[in-house]
Amino acid sequence: MHITTIGRYTALEALRTRVPATALLTLVILLGASLFIRELAVTESLRFQTSFYAAAARLCAVFIASLYVLASLSREFNDKGLELLLALDVPRSHYICGKLAGFMLIALVCAVLLSLPLWALAPASAVSLWTVSLAIELALIAALSLFCIVTFNQLLPAAGFVVAFYLLARSVTAMRLMSANPIAGQDTLSQQVTRMLVEGLAYLMPALDRWTDTVWLIDAAPEPSVLLAIAAQGAIYTALLAAATLFDFYRRSL
Repeated sequence: MHITTIGRYTALEALRTRVPATALLTLVILLGASLFIRELAVTESLRFQTSFYAAAARLCAVFIASLYVLASLSREFNDKGLELLLALDVPRSHYICGKLAGFMLIALVCAVLLSLPLWALAPASAVSLWTVSLAIELALIAALSLFCIVTFNQLLPAAGFVVAFYLLARSVTAMRLMSANPIAGQDTLSQQVTRMLVEGLAYLMPALDRWTDTVWLIDAAPEPSVLLAIAAQGAIYTALLAAATLFDFYRRSL
């Protein structure tokens, strides 16, 4: 009961702070920019427009979802609203799970809204898979942002960690390729240690460069098994982040 109520009020807060309106405004701006890119292209203008819009919409969706989670929790901590809520005998686990459920609902809304123009630019099967993958990615980012703001309790360090994590997850595959095929010094100790560190990091980080791929929209939609693998990874990492958030939240003294 507590989880449902907290999740509902979290979603209502997003509506009152105009998060859906922000997503729609972003849609309009990106669509206009993509039309401009289409006019500049000499050939395959539709592919250029689709690629630009999909890549930009993905980054903007991550920014909106992450910033809202960080700002919402930071404001609640500063206004002492959390202490008031927990004084009502609400379990801390219910508070975190309710907040996460509300944030994931907001992530789903942002993913659906920002994918609307793509239905007119790409095949429906590819757009549906892309949208679901984006929703999973935003849910993971929401869980990561929740963990960071609860752990650091400051907006700037939490935002910096989220940005660093996301950039690292997007580039970990490229790092593996570079460490496995160095230009020089392949047999040196430093190169071997670097390769081991990168491989270990790759096992810990989600390979977000394989998620929500623009190629799905302009070339061919992936097999359903690809989306199942993404969903499994998203569920595992989201659950781990939620567990880490609960662990840190329970050991804090409010």
